[in-house]
Amino acid sequence: PANHKPGIPLDYISYHFYASPTPSQTIANWQYTFFDQADGFLNAVRYIEIIRKRLSPATKTDLDELGVILPTDNTDADKVPPPAAYYNLAGSLYAYLFIELSRLQIDIIGESQLVGYPTQFPSVSMMDWNNNKPNPRFWVLKLIKDSFHPGDALVDTSLESPDVEAQAFLTPAGHKLLLANKRDRVVEVELPNAEKASALTVDESTGDGPARNVKPAEGKIRLDPFAVTVVSW
Repeated sequence: PANHKPGIPLDYISYHFYASPTPSQTIANWQYTFFDQADGFLNAVRYIEIIRKRLSPATKTDLDELGVILPTDNTDADKVPPPAAYYNLAGSLYAYLFIELSRLQIDIIGESQLVGYPTQFPSVSMMDWNNNKPNPRFWVLKLIKDSFHPGDALVDTSLESPDVEAQAFLTPAGHKLLLANKRDRVVEVELPNAEKASALTVDESTGDGPARNVKPAEGKIRLDPFAVTVVSW
């Protein structure tokens, strides 16, 4: 408040997070590095939120740059695109952050950035600069934005697999479950009332296209590597 005229509210605070691996790591390591770094960031968010609520409870929080930056960005090596699965992994990381930050009641959970290209942080892009199509990071963001809205209720959610993050919501459109596969392997998740469920997923098979329809089978939903899936009842 000392930096503002009397009566001027502190509407928002804002800060950013980018996961970033070391140059020697590959995608086999990234699937662990990204989420480990995200957990460190979430610990910082919890600490900052305690301070904010104590000193300025009316101030909201805007985390308006969340993403991943590869160490090759803006170097001579950034003209070589990352593995295709990288953008699915980056999308899964955003879905994980969305779940955890929703639990902390963060007001704005932004994904960075819309357009990147060689020399301008290509690994952060939501667009494929070669074909002008949205990549999986964009489609994950759209899937979440279309499925969940302010006012939805978070429901206590438990899942046995440590490889998948899950959060159930009560929405005006019905019961929904957000699933993020954090690993480069197939995981199957058991669902209640699976015969009544439908699902949309973004995974490596969707490429630069939108989420595809998937149907639970034998009471389970299959999550391909780094898939982000919304199940609806």
